[in-house]
Amino acid sequence: MTKDHKSENAPRNWPVTLVLGGTFLAAITIVPWYGMVHGFSGWAWVFFAILLVASGIGIGSGYHRLWSHRAYEAHWIMRLYLAIVGGMALQNSILVWCIRHRFHHRDVDDNDKDPYSIGRGFWFAHVGWMIRDYKSGELDWSIVPDLERDPIVAWQHKYYWPLVLATNIALPLLLGWMVGDVWGVFLLAGILRLVISHHVTFFINSLCHMWGSRPYTDENTARDNWLLAIVTYGEGYHNFHHLFQSDYRNGIRWWQYDINKWFIATCSWLGLAKNLKRTPDFKIQRARLAMVFKRAQAKIESSQVNPRWRQLLETEYAQFRETVNQWQQLQMERMQQGRQKLANAIDQSALTARYRELERDLRLQRKRVMMLTAQFIG
Repeated sequence: MTKDHKSENAPRNWPVTLVLGGTFLAAITIVPWYGMVHGFSGWAWVFFAILLVASGIGIGSGYHRLWSHRAYEAHWIMRLYLAIVGGMALQNSILVWCIRHRFHHRDVDDNDKDPYSIGRGFWFAHVGWMIRDYKSGELDWSIVPDLERDPIVAWQHKYYWPLVLATNIALPLLLGWMVGDVWGVFLLAGILRLVISHHVTFFINSLCHMWGSRPYTDENTARDNWLLAIVTYGEGYHNFHHLFQSDYRNGIRWWQYDINKWFIATCSWLGLAKNLKRTPDFKIQRARLAMVFKRAQAKIESSQVNPRWRQLLETEYAQFRETVNQWQQLQMERMQQGRQKLANAIDQSALTARYRELERDLRLQRKRVMMLTAQFIG
């Protein structure tokens, strides 16, 4: 039985409260005041943009997709870069961040176990879970044994606070001194950049579990939202991510805005990343079509529908099951060929053609079912 969390009196985490509150207050008062009185140089805006994107990639491509989900493998140079710019985002070390994120995926929407469950409200999921030491946020190191073996992750965890001070204070001051605008660069590339970087990530935990569509699964609260994807460097395609979390992409279409996807792909082309994991298209189409059937069934149960439409839907669903069975049979054939080591180019080509045919069948069927639903129910 879930307890009443509104009465949970967790102790205040004062360091986090002061950092989040102090930087936010400075961003909405000192930064605009300085801009109106003194103005900001062009260099200040350039460094603001560069460090903002760098810290966002550090969290998205590094903390999230590389270390939390092992969606790809990275050269030590890339891992070191991501550890440094991820630390600049001031969201804790890789180890601590990944512990809580892995529990979030394992226990998503469980108010007792999910560290930032949206079930406890927008404020809690956005920032409230950090400013008090709730039991759901306790660290369990047993979930990150793979990360503890990574020397760069261990180095970043050990020297996290010197890294934070170097990237958030020393670096902006140095850049400002180099271009003759010390305070302008510090306020934009240091303070404002940090606050925006914080809340961009926090939006993923809060708004991305409240606002948007669920085309792949409704088993959790995660949503796809193209607008949030723009401000979160591609993390806004969150419904897809929660179902296929090991995929290095969140925006799976070439045109979907996902800076982290493009960054990882570019690094792969440069030889800095490898073994990029991609969810088979058939699994994606199967999930989307299953949701279409689920919503159609809900409409049948909630209203009077044309009996002919019900019959057509049952026929389509039977065909869907048959297509899935054929795909599973192909999977068994591929595994058998691999074990026997008898697969040749012709066999592989035939299997690939059959896979693509089944993927096409699911795409076409999803369109048919959606058209039928619109025609008979509206």
